[in-house]
Amino acid sequence: MGNRTKGKIKKKSIKAASHSGMGSKRKLSRMGKNLKKNNAGLEATFITRSATLKRLKVTLKDFRRLCILKGVYPREPRGRTPGNKKGQVFYHIKDVKAITHEPLLAKFREFRAFMKKVRKAAGRNEKDEAARKDSFAPTYTLHHLVRERYPRFVDALSDLDDALALTYLFAALPSTGRVNAKITKKAQSLAAQWGAYCSTTSAVTKSFVSVKGVYMEATIQNTKVCWVIPHAYTQNIPRDVDFRVMGTFFEFYETLLSFVMYKLYTDIGVRYPLPVTSVELSGSTSVLAANLHVLKKVLQQAGNGASNAISEAVDMQAIEKTEKKIGGSKSNRDKLKTIDEALKQVDESDDDEDMDGDEDEVDLAGPLKDALESMNQDAAVGANQVMTLDEDASKRKRLFAGMTIFISREVPKGYLELVCLAYGGNVGWEGNDSPVSVKDPSITHHIVDRPKLPSSYDDLPKSREFVQPQWLLDSANFSFLLPTSRYAIGAELPPHLSPWVDNDEEAYKPAYAEEIEHLKNGTVMPVRVVNEIAAEEDKGEESIAHSENESGSDGEAEESEADEIEEEEEEEEEDEKELEKKRAKRKLKEDEEEKALAKTMMSKRGKRLYGRMQHGLEKKQAAVEVLHKRRKEIERVKGKNKTEDGDTMSKAKVLRLRTERRAIEKDYEKTASAGSMKKRKNSKKKNQA
Repeated sequence: MGNRTKGKIKKKSIKAASHSGMGSKRKLSRMGKNLKKNNAGLEATFITRSATLKRLKVTLKDFRRLCILKGVYPREPRGRTPGNKKGQVFYHIKDVKAITHEPLLAKFREFRAFMKKVRKAAGRNEKDEAARKDSFAPTYTLHHLVRERYPRFVDALSDLDDALALTYLFAALPSTGRVNAKITKKAQSLAAQWGAYCSTTSAVTKSFVSVKGVYMEATIQNTKVCWVIPHAYTQNIPRDVDFRVMGTFFEFYETLLSFVMYKLYTDIGVRYPLPVTSVELSGSTSVLAANLHVLKKVLQQAGNGASNAISEAVDMQAIEKTEKKIGGSKSNRDKLKTIDEALKQVDESDDDEDMDGDEDEVDLAGPLKDALESMNQDAAVGANQVMTLDEDASKRKRLFAGMTIFISREVPKGYLELVCLAYGGNVGWEGNDSPVSVKDPSITHHIVDRPKLPSSYDDLPKSREFVQPQWLLDSANFSFLLPTSRYAIGAELPPHLSPWVDNDEEAYKPAYAEEIEHLKNGTVMPVRVVNEIAAEEDKGEESIAHSENESGSDGEAEESEADEIEEEEEEEEEDEKELEKKRAKRKLKEDEEEKALAKTMMSKRGKRLYGRMQHGLEKKQAAVEVLHKRRKEIERVKGKNKTEDGDTMSKAKVLRLRTERRAIEKDYEKTASAGSMKKRKNSKKKNQA
């Protein structure tokens, strides 16, 4: 039968039952491999925090620090939870393996062993031995983690938002209790260095004052960086905040900011960190002012580097010659101290290398060459390190150019100084280190935040304008010098508009934004001015009509004819308006019919998508209509304390909010009573029956 050989055992079929005595290979192909528990699937991909601590053999405190520094965060498995362990924290197995090979893990273990020795010495009351061992504490750096997490400089720039926000927060916190004084000083120096760079390169583009703080945005190498500066108030440290976690974050952000600012300062030809001494810090009212002073000094020295090198070379050569009693005339040495004469001497020495000069003359070629070569070697490290501003930064630098702004003592000058310097202005303040005094006649704008000017300001020069701090921020946001009349001392300020809101996208433009746009274009007068002029013209016309009535009835016939002509023209205009309205209605009806026809040609899925789009647009339009309605109410009752109904502004607001809440409650009741789709269908059937 077939290929079967007599005497041989018949081969068992693959379709044989699993309990039969089949071979191992055939059984593997039939049943599959018997895997061990937790070696595949979600159980092998995700691991709990307790299992991670057992695997790494570290404490929970060290594990948290490692995760923050390494950038490892808990993961949430999709679908079911591994091993039905609900409510637990899971980490990916790849992240845990990355932490296993981290050099910081060994450093933490070394530190634990070191602390055991110190505690042992302290327990024996050996204070000198404990203090001696404290100097041998193991140290570590986070440089490799910054390079690992941010392989490109653009990646580090785009992730500076949280780093700057936390740095400015620690700079504002008092260094008492759980906040270390070293951390506060370091945060203040980092914030000041960042502010000095942004103001020098005109990188600040947007600023907005809110309840939480002052939001700032800077554009650096086509990358937008946003951060928050806390208000200059006394900060109360809450008890429910774990400052150890925040300190670990700041430890990493400190290294990151140092890396970023080293690159930024090197690009503009300045060594980082800035050589700010304790004397300069003690002599200035703020850390930012001290850093700005040092940065300007360094940039000036970099610009005069060639003349400094030449003068040093001349002085050294003259000293050597006088010591050897081989000197030339004093007039020749004075001539050679200039840059042009020195460079000519260098060229002559290059052309006449074989010719022997007189021993009595001062030879500047050798030392001058060495000085210039050393400068070239230093400059070769960053060949393109000259600070050049792009077109947008140059425009920002010209906004406050030639203006001197003095900040009064009640105004927080941190962010105002930053904005003013970034837009090209000069800043002065009340303090010994201020570059401008209060009575300086060059001051153009004096920023005061008081309800009225004190009597001591009467002695100041009359050439300056007193404005409120919002004028500076609004002018910078709109890139336009706004009129100071709206920002006068004691005047009601215009709305402080956020520069991050896109009016075209929101389909609503505030009245003040429209007014500023008219001012910038210079084509149409602002609405407020037009209304004032119209009101004045109406008053003038009323007075003229009143005088004509008193003069007598000499030109009554002429007036009656003119009135008839005007009435005819008005009737014609009304007829035209009615025709235009009819045409608009007809066109709207035709458009709706076209949309209905197009909708019938759509698929069911397309109809749903179109309906959702229309719902979103209608919702957006309704919000815009509400804003327009509120705006009309404000304009109508401006200068009055009551609305048309006789209610006060606060009462009208309460009534409006009450009606809105009732409308929302009605919509919710409808949806709640309707229930699901099945319930609605059943209710329809019952009603039909």
